[in-house]
Amino acid sequence: MSKLPMIARLLLGLIFFVFGLNGFLNFLPAPPMPEAAGAFAGALAATGYMFPLIKGIEVLVGLLLLSNKFVPLALLLLAPITVNIVLFHAVLAPAGLVLPIIIVLLHVYLASTHKAVYKPLFN
Repeated sequence: MSKLPMIARLLLGLIFFVFGLNGFLNFLPAPPMPEAAGAFAGALAATGYMFPLIKGIEVLVGLLLLSNKFVPLALLLLAPITVNIVLFHAVLAPAGLVLPIIIVLLHVYLASTHKAVYKPLFN
């Protein structure tokens, strides 16, 4: 069990590092999206800054998790992105909900391993 946090951290870090880089380099093919999901993604892309911001944070957080540096901060930065990924898939593209559920499980598990760090936030 002692290696489980490390495995979860590396998996989550790899997921966000790869998908974050893909936002800049487009090396993974994008699956077809339902119309509403495509409209939402198109609106974010039309802002000109939102996708680079999100993908930049994903790359940064992925690197922090992979290098085991500032893990509680990385998880905190990742929280709103994780919530939006899950809601996007739950509401707009439910066929792709498996990976977001895995992401949430990894995220919650890792956050629980650092609960002492987050305790002051809830006092």
